[in-house]
Amino acid sequence: MTKSGAEKRRVRRSSGATQNAANRDPNRDTPPRKQAANKDVFQLFAEKVRDHKDLKSRWAVLQETRVEYFRGKDFVSFLKSHPELKDMLESERNLEITDIANVLLRKNLLVRCDRVVKTIRPGRRKLSTWPAHLEIFPDQVFSENDSFFAWTFVKQHPLWQTLLSFFWPVLTLAICLFPVYPHQVKLLILYSCAGILLLILSLLLLRAAIFGAIWIILGKRVWFFPNILAEEATLSELFRFWPNKDEGERPKWTARLFYAIVAVLVILLLRHHAPDEAARARYQKRVSNIIDDVLEWSPRLALSGMMDKQQNVSTTELNTNSTDGSESTSSEEMVTPDDVNAEIISGQEVDEGGTNLNGNVENDESLSQQ
Repeated sequence: MTKSGAEKRRVRRSSGATQNAANRDPNRDTPPRKQAANKDVFQLFAEKVRDHKDLKSRWAVLQETRVEYFRGKDFVSFLKSHPELKDMLESERNLEITDIANVLLRKNLLVRCDRVVKTIRPGRRKLSTWPAHLEIFPDQVFSENDSFFAWTFVKQHPLWQTLLSFFWPVLTLAICLFPVYPHQVKLLILYSCAGILLLILSLLLLRAAIFGAIWIILGKRVWFFPNILAEEATLSELFRFWPNKDEGERPKWTARLFYAIVAVLVILLLRHHAPDEAARARYQKRVSNIIDDVLEWSPRLALSGMMDKQQNVSTTELNTNSTDGSESTSSEEMVTPDDVNAEIISGQEVDEGGTNLNGNVENDESLSQQ
């Protein structure tokens, strides 16, 4: 009896354990980090693909928001040339490229876009390879033919960009403190900035001159450093030397002749109105004086100048007060010529009156004696 009861209890425990094992969630035994990795496997894959330099991508405006996008055919060729990236998908590594892209679309890691301008611009043979403005495509299914896909998640910034964001305020403060730098440091900064500016302007002028000469002579559009003025370009693309392939129509010979005549007239006009040596000397002296004022400025000179200015103001005030007092006293003591003449005339009248009185008195005395 006892053995049978114990065996029954063992059977019940074993059956309950098997039921619990059957009903148990297999993901419950895995650590939280592994669960997050399983859930975000496509997120990690998308971040890896986006950060890879071999996937060609550009920036565009999608519904008033700047997004990074790529072409469908570039995505297919990229995964074919880098099949090792599929290992990040673990159990989903055997999926086809189209299926992987569709999973990314379902998980809202990608969004299919279409170009806003669908007509060929005048003077071009085909549509732009990388449009600057996009709109959301209604059918969110992957395709290789003239399809664009934009990343929807925020890209993680590398360490150098974070350090650069802290560096910009420091650079701004350093620029504001330029007047208090030592003289040698000011000279170094001035000549460095002037040299960089001269290099940029010379490069742009030479680039435009080469383009104009080739366009007038051969009728081809050749821009060396084609991305030097691009708004969105990587550092390697910015300094790319070789020009892009000319996709526009060949210009007419009348237009080329017209612009050649205009260029010759402009050169002759500039040569005729070029400044002479005296004007260049005056301009150089003026600029050198401005630069000397900037370089020679220092807080000590500024403070001493302010003190001298205050002393000059105080001395001028004292001088004005003293001059005002002296003028008032002199005005009180000063006798005008009119007053002098009036006094002389009055004196003469008094004398004449005195003589008349004396004469009358003498006449009276002579009459009384008689």
